[in-house]
Formats: sequence, C-alpha cells, structure tokens
Amino acid sequence: MSDEVEPGFVRVRLDLSYDGKGFSGWAKQRDGQRTVQGEIEAALRTVTRSQETYELTVAGRTDSGVHARGQVAHVDLPESVWEEHREKLLRRLAGRLSHDVRVWKVAEAPVGFNARFSAVWRRYAYRVTDHPGGVDPLLRGHVLWHDWELDLDAMNAAAEHLIGEHDFAAYCKRREGATTIRTLQELRWERRPDGILEATVRADAFCHNMVRSLVGAMLFVGDGHRPVEWPGKVLQARVRDSAVHVVRPHGLTLEEVGYPADELLAARNKEARNKRTLPGSGSGCC
Repeated sequence: MSDEVEPGFVRVRLDLSYDGKGFSGWAKQRDGQRTVQGEIEAALRTVTRSQETYELTVAGRTDSGVHARGQVAHVDLPESVWEEHREKLLRRLAGRLSHDVRVWKVAEAPVGFNARFSAVWRRYAYRVTDHPGGVDPLLRGHVLWHDWELDLDAMNAAAEHLIGEHDFAAYCKRREGATTIRTLQELRWERRPDGILEATVRADAFCHNMVRSLVGAMLFVGDGHRPVEWPGKVLQARVRDSAVHVVRPHGLTLEEVGYPADELLAARNKEARNKRTLPGSGSGCC
C-alpha cells in the first residue's frame, strides 16, 4: 500500500492535546456528534479559507471521554495553502478552536512520515485514587475513584504476566477484520506523592478498549477480589471474560507517541501494515 504524498501537496504534522470530556471520541461521526477530528478539520477549513475539508490521520483514535496530552496527527495540504498560511496557522487555529482542544505545533513532516503507521509506540496513563474520601474535586475529570484500598505490589506483580507480544483478544472489543495481537512494552503502577495511583501503559499499538480493560483487571487484583495470576490466565484464554470490567474513560490520557529516526520512518510505515500473527496461529490482518 502506497502512502506517497500526492504531487502538489505537503504533509503537515500536528502535535495536539485535548480534554476528552466534551467529545464523542476522536473520529468523525455520521450523526454529527462533536469529535476532535471534526473540530480540528472544521477549524483548518475556516482559517485557510478552503472550500474542501482536508482529512486528518491520527496516531491513536481515542474513545469518547478519553483525554490526550501528546496526540499526533497529519494532514496533506496543497502547497499553495501551506505556503500562504504556514507562518500564522498555529495562532489562527488557537483563535478558532474551542478551549478544550489545542494544537501546539504544525510543521512540514519528513519524508515517509505517517502519524499512524510510522509510530513505534503509544504511551497512555491511567489515574485512579483509593482515598476513602474520594477524588479531589479539581481532578475529578481525570482521576477514577476506586472505593477499595489497592495493593500496589499485587498490581505490579499481575502486570508482569501481561508484558510482551500476545493475542489480547480477552482484553479487546473485537472489530471485524482487525487483529488483536499487540506487543505490550511497559505496564507498571506507581503511587504518586499525592496518593494517586498512576498506570503507565506503553505498546506498539492498542486495540479497542484494551487499556481500560487491562486496568479493570488489575484493579480487581489490587483490591483483593482476584489473585495475582488471574489477569494472565484471562489473557491466555483469548476470549472476552465478563468478569473483566472496562473502567470509565475519564481516567485515561494518551501521553506520548514515539517515532523512529527520520530515515527509518518509511520502513516503519511499511512494516506496520504487514499481516501480524503469533507463532502457531492463523493469519491476522494489520
């Protein structure tokens, strides 16, 4: 599959963040619900005085209510539009966009860059408090309250059984034609000085509901409802387990997206589109 930029166009990288509370996720919806993609594309059309909509490609399509601090997208703009607006585009977007979404940087992307397929990892954070009094009112839109005391060591022990390349079908909402094989590179919990427990979850990619399902399983371990080995056994079963609770979206934030050196972007772009299987398994789609 070719990803070459059409002649006469320039690929532009956008670094952005948003508070997910007021959005029905990243992707545009047919029913006209408010989405991050729709908001930014409309703002681009307005500030560039364009008749057509230039579609964004994003590194990680976040669900309704999920936040992003380090999201990355790209858009292909006509060279004439880019040259005319590049110097003032950032400030004009700031004046047009709602306050719950910000674009922090716009720059011509290097050759071979694709916000989605060139990424080598995405890093999320999930934040939860087990304070008996609940969540700090000033943090309530970004921290989940879990009304049981949590054992940090048990949760980290459970996380060790999930690291590596696996079929995460048990922790994903299946989508037709999509594989659930992922490489979970990092999964760890720490308790911050303010008492909030923060999960760092990093993988080459994530399938639908994966992070929130993993967090839900580990919270059940942390509060003593399940043994440390349980999340690993659920993973090995490769089927959705009704006991795995998908936690609420507001505690989840996409923190950062990682890309290789510029000279490796095109190769990563191609590699990420390849079919993916585990040893001894059937074929899978990208």
